[in-house]
Amino acid sequence: MNFAEFQRYAPLSATQVAQLRAHYELLVRWNAKLNLTRIESPESAELLHYCESLYLGQALPAGPVKIVDIGTGAGFPGIPIAILRPESHVTLVESHQRKAVFLREATRELPNIKVYSGRAQDLPGSFDWVVSRAVTPSEVLELPNSKQFAVLVGPEDAAKLGGFVLPWGEGRNLASVPRGTLSPLTLNVPRGTL
Repeated sequence: MNFAEFQRYAPLSATQVAQLRAHYELLVRWNAKLNLTRIESPESAELLHYCESLYLGQALPAGPVKIVDIGTGAGFPGIPIAILRPESHVTLVESHQRKAVFLREATRELPNIKVYSGRAQDLPGSFDWVVSRAVTPSEVLELPNSKQFAVLVGPEDAAKLGGFVLPWGEGRNLASVPRGTLSPLTLNVPRGTL
């Protein structure tokens, strides 16, 4: 895993690549007993878990941002966002206690991440952005913790929420509320090289 597909949009440092690989390796070990993800091949995981999450992280406004990831499961999109954006603070929300144990283990070396093991509706505090993936958007958009939401969704939900198609996956979309608060990323390549 070198995340070359994402690095077409934004560069990753050697440290960030190592942190993403470490998360993936731990995920594979724990997935055998805990069923954290159904996507198991390194290539599919890189595109559909990591690149999607990194793309969302890059689309968020620059600077330090307080982010909460609702229903994070194995840590997507929150862990890749925290690795990409070390100046930001990310709270991972997971009500499944065993998954929360995995998240604590996976984030021990990432000081900008906090794990909240409970229901999102009980989460105290406010955040600049609520992010989510693989959670019903209406459940996320009802939360009072922020007025700005970024959700990774399929085409059916995207038709209701708007947004733009991601470069990976089949009809995967990034939608933001309020609409238009995020912009699609463009390739980070010099003119005339494509």
